Amino acid sequence: MLHFDSDYMEGAHPKVMERLLETNLEKTVGYGQDDYCMKAAEKIREHFGCPDALVQFLVGGTQTNDTVIDALLKKYEGVLAAESGHINCHESGAVESSGHKILVLPSHDGKVWASDVEDFFISFLGDGSRDHMVYPGALYISFPTEWGTLYSLSELEELSAVCHRYCIPLFLDGARLGYGLAASDQVTMKDIARLCDVFYISGTKVGALFGEAVVAPRPELLPHFFTLSKQHGAILAKGRLLGLQFDALFTDNLYMDISKQAVTQALRLKEAMIARGYKPYIDSPTNQQFFVLPNGDIERLSGSVTFEVWAPAGQDSSIVRFVTSWNTTAEYIDKFISLLQ
Repeated sequence: MLHFDSDYMEGAHPKVMERLLETNLEKTVGYGQDDYCMKAAEKIREHFGCPDALVQFLVGGTQTNDTVIDALLKKYEGVLAAESGHINCHESGAVESSGHKILVLPSHDGKVWASDVEDFFISFLGDGSRDHMVYPGALYISFPTEWGTLYSLSELEELSAVCHRYCIPLFLDGARLGYGLAASDQVTMKDIARLCDVFYISGTKVGALFGEAVVAPRPELLPHFFTLSKQHGAILAKGRLLGLQFDALFTDNLYMDISKQAVTQALRLKEAMIARGYKPYIDSPTNQQFFVLPNGDIERLSGSVTFEVWAPAGQDSSIVRFVTSWNTTAEYIDKFISLLQ
């Protein structure tokens, strides 16, 4: 079987595993206070060009979104997000369970438009009943989006500007940040740190066993973040396991190299599907590819390939998602192409 269900089906990159094995019997202090975490945090600051940033290692994506959003918001505030946003669709009400409402904005191929944020604030501030309403306290976006699309540099700049105009932080979900950066010909690591008030770098989906690195270029936005993270059950006692993995990923450009490999193979898969006559549901340049397939073809392929069926597309077809990972090789895609033929 060939597997394209998600980008975290494998364990970890061999270089990550080597670092874990090499240090397995060492004794270090816990909770991310060890030298490995400190070293990894410094590498992240250097790569993203934010020397004063807070860097905190957490365990998983949903946990990270929930914890960061809870830290950014006051009790009476909610978070703005696209209708298709991950926190709105695929996190089991985690944000709401912390007492914060998700304030839904239109989704434009997975993206939020700055004009919609502006319109929301104009409407909210102009409403005489606003004191009875949930205040929009932050904006959540992801890069790439839930549909594999990317913000251009100008779109990120516009979002950052409108957030600062209304004095709310811009929070970027980086669950697939490496793949987004590898696919973008405009946005860089330093742009992310310059334009976003808080973001996180995924390890779970980009070569680590688990782990996310929260980065706040303006640390004052997340006061007592360690304490709140522990309250959320997000602090790993054996914190060095997180630091070691990110240290390996941010050594010798490994993080970006393996991200580029996933994107390269995803685009080969895309080209093969189009050549076979299948229509993309959305034009994604990243490691997530969405196609409309006849249900009969889905059944036939399912005997040899695993992937996710996202939604019906009429009576006889469905939208399906194929996802490559850091471990998807050219030979793997060659096998997939041979099945199509």
